[in-house]
Amino acid sequence: MTTENLNAAAAGTFKIGGDLEVNRLGYGSMQLTGKGVWGDPKDPDEAVRVLQRAVELGVNFIDTADSYGPFVAEQLIRKALYPYKDGLIIATKAGLTRSGPDDWRPVGRPEYLRQQAELSLRHLGLERIDLFQLHRIDPQVPLEEQLGELEKLRQEGKIRHIGLSEVNVEELQAASKITQIASVQNLYNLSTRKSEDLLNEAEKQNIAFIPWFPLATGKLAREGGPLDEISKKLNAKPAQIALAWLLRRSPVILPIPGTSTVSHLDENIEAANLQLSDEDFATLDKLSEQE
Repeated sequence: MTTENLNAAAAGTFKIGGDLEVNRLGYGSMQLTGKGVWGDPKDPDEAVRVLQRAVELGVNFIDTADSYGPFVAEQLIRKALYPYKDGLIIATKAGLTRSGPDDWRPVGRPEYLRQQAELSLRHLGLERIDLFQLHRIDPQVPLEEQLGELEKLRQEGKIRHIGLSEVNVEELQAASKITQIASVQNLYNLSTRKSEDLLNEAEKQNIAFIPWFPLATGKLAREGGPLDEISKKLNAKPAQIALAWLLRRSPVILPIPGTSTVSHLDENIEAANLQLSDEDFATLDKLSEQE
């Protein structure tokens, strides 16, 4: 495939919250930080190039979080892309604190969530965050207080839509009684489908489902296996097949594959053009059961 044909728009579109239209193949910024999602990247210039290339290739939905770095990813996004192109949607999150590499601790106190929202606005150079996600529900704080503060920020015009991350169906339903939920973000990919029931609920409510770690194929990519065979038949990499499967699995799925290199980014965007036959899709659909 030539670079001229590369465009995330080939994946189709979805309207987050009913009014924010984005190309369904987005970009996740977690890998733009240092080891353990801590500190600066080894190659900050390449990180900037990746972000600029993503937008050049039609990506208009970028997912980040205050805890990536912390704040490193948000600041890189501003450095690379500000002033922002019309229609570019940047989603961020708050609710996980960092005390070191690979250490994540939920904090959902209202005053903390407000502080982090204000800092994200500053670091991203935005007057309003289009999608602000509660990174984790803090079990020590009533859900009404956590989402209640986000609803206040929404009413103040500082955020547009509210999302959740790593929740189950019951938590989504409880949250929906407190405020309107526009998105959910859970671990979900070709080989890990524990959130299948949440995806079905999101589809029923027309809520965006943002699978993190979307490229994982695990043992499914083993040589001679069904995924390997389909990859060879379509002349594509297993990760590209995994993305194509996600895009076909449900119209509410917005994959956000992340990478720290331009070459890998181009490979991911190629998945927007991959067309799986009914037979290949059905074969892939059964693979998780065999893991």
